[in-house]
Amino acid sequence: MKEHVVIIGGGFGGLYAAKRLKNAPVNVTLIDRRNHHLFQPLLYQVATGELSPADIATPLRRLLKGQKNAKVVLGEVTGFDVENRAVLLHDEVIHYDRLIVAAGAGNHYFGKNEWARWAPSLKTVEDATEIRRRVLGAFEAAERATDPDKIRAWLTFAVIGGGPTGVELAGALAEVAHETLKHDFRSIDPSQARIVLIQSPDRVLPMYAPELSAKAEAALARLGVEVVTGTRVTDVGPDGLRVSHEGHEDEIAARTILWAAGVQASPLGKALADATGASTDRGGRIPVEPDLSVPGHPEIHVIGDMASYAHQTGTPLPGVAQVAIQQGRYMGDLIRRRVQGGDLPPFRYRDPGSVATIGRGKAVAEIGRFRLAGWLAWNLWMVIHLMYQMDLENRVLVLVQWMWNFTTRGRSALLITERETPFAGIRATAEIGLKTLRETATLSRVRETNTMRRAG
Repeated sequence: MKEHVVIIGGGFGGLYAAKRLKNAPVNVTLIDRRNHHLFQPLLYQVATGELSPADIATPLRRLLKGQKNAKVVLGEVTGFDVENRAVLLHDEVIHYDRLIVAAGAGNHYFGKNEWARWAPSLKTVEDATEIRRRVLGAFEAAERATDPDKIRAWLTFAVIGGGPTGVELAGALAEVAHETLKHDFRSIDPSQARIVLIQSPDRVLPMYAPELSAKAEAALARLGVEVVTGTRVTDVGPDGLRVSHEGHEDEIAARTILWAAGVQASPLGKALADATGASTDRGGRIPVEPDLSVPGHPEIHVIGDMASYAHQTGTPLPGVAQVAIQQGRYMGDLIRRRVQGGDLPPFRYRDPGSVATIGRGKAVAEIGRFRLAGWLAWNLWMVIHLMYQMDLENRVLVLVQWMWNFTTRGRSALLITERETPFAGIRATAEIGLKTLRETATLSRVRETNTMRRAG
């Protein structure tokens, strides 16, 4: 019988591992609680209305439909039975011969999980559409407000975290406010919106060379983004946030706060660690062996954002898509070789470089010894992000949408589609007012009727 390889997670690592096992003498089961693969690097463009969710998400079954030895199970993993080599779902037990856990990472609020209510992060399609709702809803609420202080609060957007996600999100928000929506409202001027990027370290994009960080900060400033570095967020609430800088506390009145400050491995990491006796680091990642296996369990492998791999440089590899992609490919090749009685050398990560976009025609790139900024880096960023889209249809859709948006300086997905609106308070007040008007009208009719009766 063919060995059964179970893969948990349809992200970059899990999907690349599954596709690498095509035509291998194994059966593959890919488990994910969502039915699609999400191209997370472009998620911020969904949050700011440049792309629609379907442009960067592809059904897993479509991606694996030509792979006869692979099947997809839509379900949520609840635990592991390591002794019996089984993955536990809510309503099913799936046995494995080899297990690859690639469930990715979620947001990390550094012990302040209550902040998530007021400062959503950007990890899923649902997160992106919620952020889009809040951003567009803020402009709508400002349009209807009459108090200048409330208008300023609605038109203030705070992004916490100056890594690639925070920088890209802040730059896109500035373009939405200062260009796309500039002439769409009558009572407010969206170009007067204030976008604040708050970073705890002393510079944005700290993983890049200092000169590239400086160029990125200058590009953000030209877009109208206020970059505040060396500043720590101490509290987040419905009306704004408190920050601390060099011992001084300050308040920022912002009705829209977005979180891009930290990530943490999926909770499945702890569940797997408890089941196998492995340890986890501060980020919830499991330290793995040189072949990406869990210590003491050569049949279980952890890759991507859930794995802490420090054998190459002495420090864990970064939680970026390229690490997950290369580890997924390695796992597919390793399992294929081991099933056939062979083996592979330990995993080695080849850093292809890093690219981050700041806005239209603005980006920074660090590739080996080469450091680029501006137009050339931006074109490189586009090529890379198109190349790593898993579906040809999505590549075409994204390219056409980018070309149209670049030409028109517009955004085609500026829709508030969720039922909840930013006008809950306004609506409640209006409903009370209408109720009062109805009661007053009813009372007037009763009085008028009584008067007529007395007159008759």
